[in-house]
Amino acid sequence: MEEQKHIVDDKITLREVVLRFKFWLSYFIGQWKLLFLAGLIGLGLGALASVLKKPVYHAETTFVLEESDMSGLGQMSGLASLVGVNLGSLGSSSGLFQGDNIMELYRSDNMLGKTLLSPFDDQSLLIDRYISFQELDKKWKRKVDLTAMDFSKPRENFTVSQDSVLKEISKLIREKQLSVEKPNRKLTIIQVNVSSKDEKFAKVFNETLVDKVNSFYFETKTKKTAENLEILQSQADSVRKILDQSLAAFASSTDRVPNPNPLLQAATVDARKKQVDVQASTAVYTEIVKNLEIAKVNHRNNSPLIQIIDTPVLPLKRSEIKLVKGMVLGAIAVGFIALLFLYFGELYRIHVEEKQGQEI
Repeated sequence: MEEQKHIVDDKITLREVVLRFKFWLSYFIGQWKLLFLAGLIGLGLGALASVLKKPVYHAETTFVLEESDMSGLGQMSGLASLVGVNLGSLGSSSGLFQGDNIMELYRSDNMLGKTLLSPFDDQSLLIDRYISFQELDKKWKRKVDLTAMDFSKPRENFTVSQDSVLKEISKLIREKQLSVEKPNRKLTIIQVNVSSKDEKFAKVFNETLVDKVNSFYFETKTKKTAENLEILQSQADSVRKILDQSLAAFASSTDRVPNPNPLLQAATVDARKKQVDVQASTAVYTEIVKNLEIAKVNHRNNSPLIQIIDTPVLPLKRSEIKLVKGMVLGAIAVGFIALLFLYFGELYRIHVEEKQGQEI
């Protein structure tokens, strides 16, 4: 009667907690053979997993993303405006890869695809090495014949199947083997980590990916300033050529009339025209050279893009399940499952017996 009242009131006393603890402890001790057997099975499974599971190697590159510093150029803008030079028209740093955008560039299909098609050694490409150690030719045998594909030919000559394979492998690497992150969100330090069962592949892929992104970043970041610099340099060369011609023409005109009569001004008209051409060309050339020098400064400010801190060096850091650790974890996991099985089995038996007792 007491027990039924307790169930109705839904209260648990300290005495009941102690009694239940003793009951379950006694029950589990009585099942020591089963638990011991589960522990042995766990030991065996853990040892088997540690032997069969290959170690994973981690190739890591750490670098600082250098944002373009326009403060120095801004200090020059006041002086440049005095001579009529507009620094804003000469190009400015693009925000295309500032912040987290460059991290997404590392994960893009374009960069991963170009990296996979880069040489691994003198005889094979990175994508060939990846297919080999991942055994994709066997896993994807029913879908595509990878042995018949030649990834060394130009990309524009790829078939639809080759493009699909390249995109799928890029997806696998991006989701499972590539990590691009900032250790501290307040800093501009970025870590690029490539994990792979093949140590050499991890190292070469990491180095190639960073190099590809670095080159693309450099070309895109400085594209606008480089175009301005090329145009100004072409204009400076053209005006300089005209100035040289004007100087030669002025000298020839002066030589034809070395000692003009002061009373006859018509003889000096041609020389004066040539002199005006020289002065105009000189003024134009001086202005272009000013703009050209400022454009060079702006271009140099955009040039330093990535400062490498650490690069992957053999032997790479590896993660693996050691034999003792695997055996201990296996025993704990299987033992815990056995405990749950015994616990819920005994609970079910107790409730079934109570229900049958009540019915009787």
